[in-house]
Amino acid sequence: MGDTRTGAGGGSKFEHALERLRAGMEDGTYPAGASLPPQRQLVDELQVSRDTLRRVLARLSEEGLVETRRGSGTRVLGAQRARPRGAGKVTPRSFFDFAFEHDEVLLDIHTLTSESLSTHIRLQAERVRDGEITPERIVLRMLLPRESMPLPYPTAMGSQKDTRPQERLRGITRVQESSLREALEDLQREGLVPHVEVVVRHAPITPTFKVYLLNRTEALHGFYTVVVRPIEVGGGEQVDALDVLGLGATLTHHVKDTDPASQGTVFVDAAQAWFDSVWSLLTDEDD
Repeated sequence: MGDTRTGAGGGSKFEHALERLRAGMEDGTYPAGASLPPQRQLVDELQVSRDTLRRVLARLSEEGLVETRRGSGTRVLGAQRARPRGAGKVTPRSFFDFAFEHDEVLLDIHTLTSESLSTHIRLQAERVRDGEITPERIVLRMLLPRESMPLPYPTAMGSQKDTRPQERLRGITRVQESSLREALEDLQREGLVPHVEVVVRHAPITPTFKVYLLNRTEALHGFYTVVVRPIEVGGGEQVDALDVLGLGATLTHHVKDTDPASQGTVFVDAAQAWFDSVWSLLTDEDD
């Protein structure tokens, strides 16, 4: 029997395997420059079919995270990296691990899509179900670009009339937004978290950076870098397009402390004030 399929990106086994490999690249299990285990080993470890694994590797290749060469295996090109301010190494995975260990989790997110965020949220939901963490309240506010607004990326090179790259982007965003919303709201429906609130609003701005704000005291921030890369637009067809690689962004960790003039405090306060102003003044209230 094939893997169960749901949504545009594949099935639940597809998504789970994709999350596992992304997380492994983020936390250093599969560092840049190293090779992934042989496909037969990954099939056993991830408990997926060879066809599903091939689709997962194709997605990672499309995102610029891996490179597969016949006879040479699959090499890791990069992953989302976080550079800490202060002691200790912070990765996106460890940031969300720490966030969900609080009794109250308040997350304000600004991003181009919710794809990498959805990965982290589903991983945290698994930790809750396993009884590893027991948050009492989760509130997530997310700012996304307005769907009706044309974006400068992703756009097909030499053909501004080709809307397929942006249609694909919107499709991925809808699927991942629905997935993370369901993952969190299911925790409340199942009685595992007493209070869950997920609110998404859309602003008429093109994200040039992503920022994750936690409990108004921490921030993980990174700029998007514009690249030219092939994008699959359906039916196996690829087009060269201007795009950004969110999963390849270098993120910087900032922490608010007792010194109002410290770099961490100034950054977190400024980022939070920016988010709150856009949320209140530039978005549609009924989003």
